[in-house]
Amino acid sequence: MIIIKSVEEIKKISAACKIVAEILNEIERFIIPGVTTEDIEKLAEKSIYDKKALPAFKGYRGYPSCLCISINNVVVHGIPSKNQVLKEGDIASIDIGVKLDGFYGDAAKTFPVGKVNETAMRLLNVTKESLYEGIRQAKSGNRVSDISYAVQRYAEDRGYSVVKAFVGHGIGRDLHEDPQIPNFGRPNKGARLKSGMVLAIEPMINEGGFQVKILEDGWTAVTADNSLSAHFEHTIAVTDNNPKILTIID
Repeated sequence: MIIIKSVEEIKKISAACKIVAEILNEIERFIIPGVTTEDIEKLAEKSIYDKKALPAFKGYRGYPSCLCISINNVVVHGIPSKNQVLKEGDIASIDIGVKLDGFYGDAAKTFPVGKVNETAMRLLNVTKESLYEGIRQAKSGNRVSDISYAVQRYAEDRGYSVVKAFVGHGIGRDLHEDPQIPNFGRPNKGARLKSGMVLAIEPMINEGGFQVKILEDGWTAVTADNSLSAHFEHTIAVTDNNPKILTIID
């Protein structure tokens, strides 16, 4: 069931989303060669609690950390570790969610570590723009698959593949709500979008094939062909006019 949020509920989701955006901005300067992913995790966790929020991911279905930090060929759900040191030329996806006053916010961004090559930078740029292509379709009267189709068309037209094993989602009092939002599909399918829906749209785009595999830890998803992968996500509100991005600092 898709839950339409009230104005007051969207304000509360927006407050959680603002914290997510602030923390992504705060930790960006620490995403440099020589830093461990555990270092970044600790910084984010402290900031979450300092802002009187709760980490959304830690303990969720047994996940052990506040952040998902996915490096290079890791698509999503990379677990921070003191043994994983960022290197010059890596790309690092940071996925973060928080809970505040009973509501969730969720966002992800893939960062270059130091100076990256043109191939990696193009993947980041295309993935980010595919997210915005999807967001532009998140308008009242459109359908869920209009978002999906926009993401897929933009990425595939530029030679990339779209991960099919993981999808975006509704968000509100629960971290994952209906509807599911695939990053692929034909247009004009699925639920009709209505003002008051709040959605987490999150393309995961691979340099090679779309297939993924899960490592022995049960969480870390990597590209099956070891190619690079990037991930960007915003939480947005559907309105009677243009969609409103909530995980951004005005």
